[in-house]
Amino acid sequence: MSTDFRPAPGHTDEVRYAVQGPIGRVRLNRPAAINALTRPMVRSLLDRLRAWADDPAVQAVLVDGAGDRGLCAGGDVRALREVIAAGHVEEALGFWEDEYALNALVADYPKPYVAWMDGVVMGGGVGISAHGSHRWVTPRARVAMPETAIGFFPDVGGLWFLSRAPGELGTHVALTGLPVSAADAVLLGLADRVVDADDPLPLVEELLDGRGPAPGGPAPEAPLQRDREWIDACYAGDDPAEILRRLEEHPDPAAREAGAVLASRSPFAVAVTLEALRRAATLDVHGVLAQDRALGPTFARHPDFAEGVRALLVDKDRSPRWQPPTLAEVRPEDVLAAFGA
Repeated sequence: MSTDFRPAPGHTDEVRYAVQGPIGRVRLNRPAAINALTRPMVRSLLDRLRAWADDPAVQAVLVDGAGDRGLCAGGDVRALREVIAAGHVEEALGFWEDEYALNALVADYPKPYVAWMDGVVMGGGVGISAHGSHRWVTPRARVAMPETAIGFFPDVGGLWFLSRAPGELGTHVALTGLPVSAADAVLLGLADRVVDADDPLPLVEELLDGRGPAPGGPAPEAPLQRDREWIDACYAGDDPAEILRRLEEHPDPAAREAGAVLASRSPFAVAVTLEALRRAATLDVHGVLAQDRALGPTFARHPDFAEGVRALLVDKDRSPRWQPPTLAEVRPEDVLAAFGA
């Protein structure tokens, strides 16, 4: 029997909801955009999740995405670029304010919150999944915090997880923005277990029946684990230019490939991300979200964000003109200024 998903009254059709027995279901509904988040979608989610938190008839929440491409590709950064270009910076900051409030709500949710991390799960998609109490990732998932590629930083509280990943794995993922496998997502702390299933609903029912989380057995070997030696050696410390030098000069081809990727990212974004990642290691989730909120105005006004989105998603020439163009030219005082120092 099909499930009757409907939008919340007074909210966008781009998020739909249903209640099946004791389970409140959330379906992101922008499949053509891999369910990228807009501000109306975030406000709809905040409204419904808050209501269900106080509804005794809803015992658990299950979040998935419409279409076959993925849960969520992140925030709609093309739309954010447009509002910033039109001079409405406060509108972009308002989106992030609402988004981080949603991430905090998920982190503190009083009921089982199950995220079905299937296909593309990136940026804001990590924010609405990794903070949940049950993060089930499928074998075909591609998980990433790709923000440095667009002149931004890994936000949505993602640095809380990456700063606590084994060794320097989180540093590698945060600075390069490269996607990782399902097993890597578990290793990084962004997911709980790999689940090879087509339908999450029976597994949530098992969870509520007290039969435990979804069966899946041990996670397959994480590719990142095999690269720990060069990753830990190259990404140590607080100097992004030195990290790049180590990668470019390392004898392992994989390290040099990572160096080429890192050199292509926004130097300013990489430098700020490294500082934010190191600070996140001493903060709780809400402290990291507060740090994200504090960094937003700097990135909204920095030219690299508009340029990065243009090069990757608008013109798609993949030839961004970063300011400054190299890590060696990023001034430490400009990095600290982003944090209000």
